[in-house]
Amino acid sequence: MVRLALFFTGSAAIVRLSWRSLGDLHSHGFYRFFAFEFLWALILLNTPVWFRDPLSARQLLSYFLLTASFALAVEGVRLLRVIGRPSVTPPRDTNLSFENTTTLVTVGVYRFIRHPMYASLMVLAWGAYLKNPLAISSIALALITTGFLIATSVVEEEENLAHFGAAYAAYMKHTRRFIPFLF
Repeated sequence: MVRLALFFTGSAAIVRLSWRSLGDLHSHGFYRFFAFEFLWALILLNTPVWFRDPLSARQLLSYFLLTASFALAVEGVRLLRVIGRPSVTPPRDTNLSFENTTTLVTVGVYRFIRHPMYASLMVLAWGAYLKNPLAISSIALALITTGFLIATSVVEEEENLAHFGAAYAAYMKHTRRFIPFLF
């Protein structure tokens, strides 16, 4: 019952965060909303076993992934704010305030991957999955979350191409979406 209440409370916060994007299928925020929802469900589903066998190999790998997720998110947001110099968000814009960058960020973690924050969420999903890897629901939610994050990145790349033009097209040729040198 508590997890269900937490799910609805978290979902309300996710809806509030994503509200402007939900009516626009061509906005990356539309797909990100579903990634957030499925990720939230995965985390809550696995909370009863979150600390079971804390020193097992799967738990240690999970802790590593959760820490890497946090580091990627913090560095991604920091670089967008410092280097990207976000403009003020127009009231009808579907982007979050830090996403409206005026400068293409190609340094730091962005030198290797185009979407460190989505990579962060993907790593978080798989870290949460490892908390209960034998549950069909865990693998399903991790895969669905990953699928929505890939869809989010594809749509955002179309937006970035429209905004930054040839500079972003050139940047895409030298970086990968989520995993340096691979994917």
